[in-house]
Amino acid sequence: MRAIALLALLLGAISARAEPDISAPQAYERMKQGGLLIVDIRTPEEWRETGVIPGARRVDFYRGPNMLLKSVLDMVDGNRNAPIALVCHSGSRTIQAQKYLQSQGFTQVYNLTEGMAGGAAGPGWLNRPLPLEPCPRC
Repeated sequence: MRAIALLALLLGAISARAEPDISAPQAYERMKQGGLLIVDIRTPEEWRETGVIPGARRVDFYRGPNMLLKSVLDMVDGNRNAPIALVCHSGSRTIQAQKYLQSQGFTQVYNLTEGMAGGAAGPGWLNRPLPLEPCPRC
């Protein structure tokens, strides 16, 4: 079932655009100013392992495209123009989720390209002096 949901998500996102991007410090500053919702799409195990961004909302990417869409719509009270930034471990899942949400009419979906752990796009949230909080009951 998980494979079918992921396949549907990927197929639905193929023709969608995959930008804009945002860095971890930019996302944090915009979130602090109240102009951006950060949505962490990692798994509960990842949330518990590293902690979470204070104020970020969470939805497990692997629960499938319908859950992702429903959860994000709930988070923004149905406003598909609300600015949101997606974060995952390294920026791979966020590309797929970003394309999917854009294909569903979201207009301001940012990809936090360096993710939590970092990679070619940057050092990541965890390797910067940015806040984290534990998530023992995630």
